[in-house]
Amino acid sequence: MFPGAHLGTRADHPAYVMASTAETVTYGQLDAAANRLANFLRSVGVQRDDHVALCLENHPRYIEILWGCHYAGTRYTACSSRLTVDELTYILVDCGAKVFITSHLLAARAAEVAARIPGLAVRLMVDGIVDGFDSFEQAIAPQPGTPTERWMSGADMLYSSGTTGRPKGVRYAFQREVLERRMPAVSAVDTLFGVTDRTVTLSPAPLYHAAPLRWSMSVIARGGTVVVMEHFDAEEYLRLVERYQVTHSQVVPTMLVRMLKLPPEVRARYAASSMQYLIHAAAPCPVPIKRQIIDWFGPVVYEYYAGTEGNGFVFCDTEQWLAHPGTVGFPIGSTVHIVGDDGRELPPGQPGTIFFEGGSSFEYHNDPAKTKDSQHPSGWTTLGDVGYLDGDGFVHLTDRKAYMIISGGVNIYPQEAENLLITHPRVTDVAVFGVPNEDFGEEVKAVVQPDEMPADDAAASALARELIAFCRSHLADLKCPRTVDFRPELPRHPTGKLYKRLLKDEYWEAARRRG
Repeated sequence: MFPGAHLGTRADHPAYVMASTAETVTYGQLDAAANRLANFLRSVGVQRDDHVALCLENHPRYIEILWGCHYAGTRYTACSSRLTVDELTYILVDCGAKVFITSHLLAARAAEVAARIPGLAVRLMVDGIVDGFDSFEQAIAPQPGTPTERWMSGADMLYSSGTTGRPKGVRYAFQREVLERRMPAVSAVDTLFGVTDRTVTLSPAPLYHAAPLRWSMSVIARGGTVVVMEHFDAEEYLRLVERYQVTHSQVVPTMLVRMLKLPPEVRARYAASSMQYLIHAAAPCPVPIKRQIIDWFGPVVYEYYAGTEGNGFVFCDTEQWLAHPGTVGFPIGSTVHIVGDDGRELPPGQPGTIFFEGGSSFEYHNDPAKTKDSQHPSGWTTLGDVGYLDGDGFVHLTDRKAYMIISGGVNIYPQEAENLLITHPRVTDVAVFGVPNEDFGEEVKAVVQPDEMPADDAAASALARELIAFCRSHLADLKCPRTVDFRPELPRHPTGKLYKRLLKDEYWEAARRRG
């Protein structure tokens, strides 16, 4: 389905609402805007399978642009609004963008990018212009708000967030269909998450990320309403749930932690009884955190494990999770294989690389080596995560393989210490990773964002000792940090993903300079 399919019954119904301003775009307005953009793209020679790149904050025009690209049958690449000039230039060149759409808020960065790609002829900017860009509003205004041809559905080609290296464009095969047919993702959200035209979903994450982008598109395809937060704030999230009687929301564990750390009187101020599906993904959720969320919201907490690559899907509801604490779910529509370093399958309970069999096929755009690295000789594919299957076939994540610490020949997965330390009342955020050690190769380091920065070195040392002792009271010594550093904020992606690579690289580079 698509927005125009709902005009007969829901033309004046909100398709989406911007949380900070309450600006509302109806299905009629969204369909007309999408048609105008699709007609403009055709007028400047954009063909099906050409690329349109967009880089905006969570902007009122964002969803209109996504649907306009979808109507035009293009591949659309949504880029992070936090990328550097080098990173954004790399993606636009790598995907071969024919059109670049950005916002005046990002004008300085966009102008530098445009100067580096002189062959990028069509450059549009919303909310104003700078040299080298045309007005988005003026460009599409003359175009008809109705289709001038039979639209064929487009598809996204999104880039991984690059937490372990250069972002990778995930290109997957999709069956070319006319818009009148159902979007493939809609059947999944219908079946697993009960999305209907009565759904009101609160989207607190950046729309350029795969999960909120695809989720928001699917809810609108089904006729529901998306409430878009421009930025996540824990108390504001709860206020919006009550105000809009939100039935569905997709979050990441970091957001759950921030909500739980609100004062009890603040949490009690807002009613969340309308919530039917509180869905989390993107990173493992510590068991104590999830238990508290279930106690708070009730048995409406759902979890899934998947990637931008779309090669597999693992899912569990509250009841399944309570029966298998710590699981990310049971595979649906695919089979999970746990594989050791020798390429052979491992028995239940033993951690190894997670491979999917039977999911969608994909390739990393312009990177056959990375595509090959993601494939098993049996044809299975991996996202690079490590985990294990329990006796009932439920998947448990251990960590990303790239973050495994090898200390004295022992494999250590830092996620375990992270999941524990985040439950300490003084810890707001935490990253655990390996740093050089002359005797053991690596040792475990924790970098912590405390609730309040220590006043001096003595206070920092005392808090570090407290956190190390807390960790050692629950985990084997070798899994616990030997040292703890403190920072006012950790480099975390707005989607909730921790840029651990940046921290790790910083410490290894410092060690090389000392050496």
